Amino acid sequence: MAVNAKKIAVYAVVVFALYVIITDPRTAADYVLIGFQGISDAAGALGDFATWVAKGGK
Repeated sequence: MAVNAKKIAVYAVVVFALYVIITDPRTAADYVLIGFQGISDAAGALGDFATWVAKGGK
């Protein structure tokens, strides 16, 4: 039963993403930009943390 719910959720997200892309591509592009900015910020934070750990936590 959980597998079916997961498939339905994935299909719903894909359909919603396609709907947004087709109906309002400019807003969809903004969402992609926000997503990539978040990934970039997270990678930078992980790099800062790794540097901090490598220096002995000081």
